[in-house]
Amino acid sequence: MAIATINPATGQTVKTFDEMSEADVERCLAAAAAAHASYRLTSFADRAAWMRRAADILDDERDQVGAMMTTEMGKTLTAAKAEVAKCATACRYYADHAAEFLADEPADAKAVGAENAYVSYQPLGAVLAIMPWNFPLWQAMRFAAPALMAGNVGLLKHASNVPQTALFMQDLFTRAGFPEGAFQTLLIGSARIEAVLRDPRVMAATLTGSEPAGQAVAAIAGDEIKKVVLELGGSDPFIVMPSADLQAAAKVAAVARCLNNGQSCIAAKRFIVHEAVYDEFERLFTEQMEGKVVGDPMLDGTDIGPLASEQQRDDIEKLVADAVAKGAKALCGGAAPDQPGFYYPPTVLSGITPEMRVHLEETFGPVATLYRVAGIDEAIDLANGTTFGLGANAWTDDEAERSRFTRDLDAGMVFINGNVTSYPDLPFGGIKRSGYGRELFSQGIREFCNIKSVWIGEPSRD
Repeated sequence: MAIATINPATGQTVKTFDEMSEADVERCLAAAAAAHASYRLTSFADRAAWMRRAADILDDERDQVGAMMTTEMGKTLTAAKAEVAKCATACRYYADHAAEFLADEPADAKAVGAENAYVSYQPLGAVLAIMPWNFPLWQAMRFAAPALMAGNVGLLKHASNVPQTALFMQDLFTRAGFPEGAFQTLLIGSARIEAVLRDPRVMAATLTGSEPAGQAVAAIAGDEIKKVVLELGGSDPFIVMPSADLQAAAKVAAVARCLNNGQSCIAAKRFIVHEAVYDEFERLFTEQMEGKVVGDPMLDGTDIGPLASEQQRDDIEKLVADAVAKGAKALCGGAAPDQPGFYYPPTVLSGITPEMRVHLEETFGPVATLYRVAGIDEAIDLANGTTFGLGANAWTDDEAERSRFTRDLDAGMVFINGNVTSYPDLPFGGIKRSGYGRELFSQGIREFCNIKSVWIGEPSRD
């Protein structure tokens, strides 16, 4: 894939970029190694000051950065500006909490026969981040902020369709005051990731992306015996039980499915509804989906912009066509409009059966699948009947049902009566084929640290 900004609203190429040469990449790797040698010794206070400055720049330039992201991948301008603000929040969060999260932890010195014993969290070095296009700033930032605050240095290989956002990330941290080489963007294609990951100066990697990409990176990291964090796909269930507030559930369900034009790993995708309230929820949910405004992502009134690429739109069209051909019913949407750009309307499919591709595959667009179940056991079995395990939503006011869902749903995150989202204050990640490791909160900043045990004996005496 060419490294280029292609506006999804028009299909027109805005700007192209030359891929880095081997010499360019070598200079970046050398700069990262040199930077880490001294950067790891900087104080939390210095790192926090630079990180807060990065947050200030994001606040000051929110409109411009938001417009850049909208142009590159099609999210609405409103959503893009909210993403910039969220990144500023994450910068300040880790500036405020990194020293606390990585403080030495005392151990029981007497139990291990020492005068003093403790656990120390120390940076690993250069970490390679392989990031996707759907939240081009946020997903890179939720790596960058904790990694830099821990004393690591970052190398960003971003998706080839968001090069301006990728370059902005490097520029942001440079302007904020971080030392030269502390955070660098690599404008390279996917075929060159392996060589960078195998380089001995790269100590670890993190990837957010597709399952095949995760398998490839995990295999290389395993061969090199390097730490890797993977956040892969999701097919999140959204379960609705009879005690739920159906109006609220339907409204949130439509937002959850159409978030980021439907292109989110943690977007609700499979809507599993108790038969006692199925018909009413189907009606309310379909009305909410039909009411979403599809159009120019730069306009304030737009709810859903174009999908990020022609390929994304074509993939969604094929999934829907397969389901309809096998007996599913499109309650709304179901066909791409005949207009420029990569648009696809909010679509609700009912009558889903196991032989349909949408039953098992992740739908990365505003397409929802509806299921009718007889009770909580069937709901949980259906929710867990996928290879993914990222997030899960359940709507119920029954305490016993809440306990069942939080205990028995196979997911890294379970939200009751709310939409799965990411917060700096909570760990983020999945199980099964949705990946492993965690981002955000204290777990996220410790992922790329050497958890070092320190044992100090009593001094010798004459």
